[in-house]
Amino acid sequence: MQQADFVIVGSGSAGSALAYRLSEDGKNTVIVIEAGGSDFGPFIQMPAALAWPMSMKRYNWGYLSEPEPNLNNRRITAPRGKVIGGSSSINGMVYVRGHAEDYNRWEELGANGWAYADVLPYFKRMEHSHGGEEGWRGTDGPLHVQRGVMKNPLFHAFIDAGKQAGFETTEDYNGSKQEGFGLMEQTIHRGRRWSAASAYLKPALKRPNVELVKGFARRIIIENGRAAGVEIERGGATEIVKANREVIVSASAFNSPKLLMLSGIGPGGHLQDMGIEVKVDRPGVGANLQDHMEFYFQQISTKPVSLYSWLPWFWQGVAGAQWLLSKGGLGASNQFEACAFLRSAPGLKQPDIQYHFLPVAISYDGKAAANTHGFQVHVGYNLSKSRGNVTLRSADPKADPVLRFNYMSHAEDWEKFRHCVRLTREIFGQKAFDHYRGPEIQPGEKVQTDNQIDAFLREHLESAYHPCGTCRMGAKDDPMAVVDPDTRVIGVDGLRVADSSIFPHVTYGNLNGPSIMTGEKAADHILGKQLLARSNQEPWSNPRAAVSDR
Repeated sequence: MQQADFVIVGSGSAGSALAYRLSEDGKNTVIVIEAGGSDFGPFIQMPAALAWPMSMKRYNWGYLSEPEPNLNNRRITAPRGKVIGGSSSINGMVYVRGHAEDYNRWEELGANGWAYADVLPYFKRMEHSHGGEEGWRGTDGPLHVQRGVMKNPLFHAFIDAGKQAGFETTEDYNGSKQEGFGLMEQTIHRGRRWSAASAYLKPALKRPNVELVKGFARRIIIENGRAAGVEIERGGATEIVKANREVIVSASAFNSPKLLMLSGIGPGGHLQDMGIEVKVDRPGVGANLQDHMEFYFQQISTKPVSLYSWLPWFWQGVAGAQWLLSKGGLGASNQFEACAFLRSAPGLKQPDIQYHFLPVAISYDGKAAANTHGFQVHVGYNLSKSRGNVTLRSADPKADPVLRFNYMSHAEDWEKFRHCVRLTREIFGQKAFDHYRGPEIQPGEKVQTDNQIDAFLREHLESAYHPCGTCRMGAKDDPMAVVDPDTRVIGVDGLRVADSSIFPHVTYGNLNGPSIMTGEKAADHILGKQLLARSNQEPWSNPRAAVSDR
């Protein structure tokens, strides 16, 4: 039987950060349990190959939602990383902290001590920012964050078009001012993916007090109301990893609630239906599932400046060889180098529409959308009120969880996504794109009325892969909260959850950054350390916000 002071389930964005911080002073032993294997090899390490690991069973749990009633009953793909580094090893490497209002909202929802002033110091501690705004960014943390080289003229056209449409620009959306058009930040360092495994886990594993155990977590062992360890499956046999102090679950917004439920912590009625003994009746486990949706708005380019020339196998091989030899060239970027964060209407305190711009018209699996040069944006409304849940399929730990997102179940979602279609047409219609703008590939010029746009959205909306909220943090007396603001599971001693599942509300933008921050901050709570001093920095707010969307 193996044992350590702290046993962490999952080596993803939060779990890796926890392993690094909990073991830092050498006083505590740490075991990290991970079901996936090594991140070695070009599919994960080469930034431009990002479509590959997500489509490989070896690296991805490969979950699908249940048929989504508002999306033509399509089953939506819901990838999660099954590899060291978790989803940070298979994601798009986009780095977004989120907006100040996101964290102030967390505090309003009962996550006391997680307001923007509380979390900003942890974002600074974790970052090594290359080119970020002075005073707002960290410069000596483990997580390297950079901007792309912006060589393609289409990136510049996108930002210029935003200016011409009257929107703000921002020098650093992760600094004082998120709103506007600007350069997108990437978790890439020296031409390689800089995952949580690279930044945190591998350095931690060099310490004598940290160990990685490859195994599949089946349940948390609870004795006399306390988490005593984790039952794992390894090499066909069942073993126990004992926790002398605490078990910390960092297994994702899908697998963290699944593991709690398999261990008897969750909605009592559902657990009884599954034949699982109820240890703690917590109705919030698996509830409050949130995500971001997006669609691709694609346009033909009349000039041969897009990445289309590089899509044939031969040229992909050339780009791959160049990357292998020099860690440079096209292979060294995820190609998300320009972006925008916009408000959909006057009267909003924060942006709620996000754009990732890409200088090629392509689908996520790497297939060309049209046999020609093109460009596209991934665009989505990021503050949906739709909520879903995660439940068990059976008491078998190997069974996939049941994911019901209830996407687009709130009327406002439709209104906002229609606006996304029309707003993108306005941006792509600016003078900056006159040299490049060909016909619209998708949605297509014929898609104009609300009904036509809705039909397009039902068939083409996809997940942006930002699930969260299923073990939400809140006040101890909140019946739907799962963990308290110290990340302790309410009703069980010696057990915590720290990952995106504890977010009370989805943050605006990509979730890798907020998930790492959650691991960083949770570590100080777990160790009983003095929390970092609150920031007194005031983020920018648009003086025209009350009267204009730009």
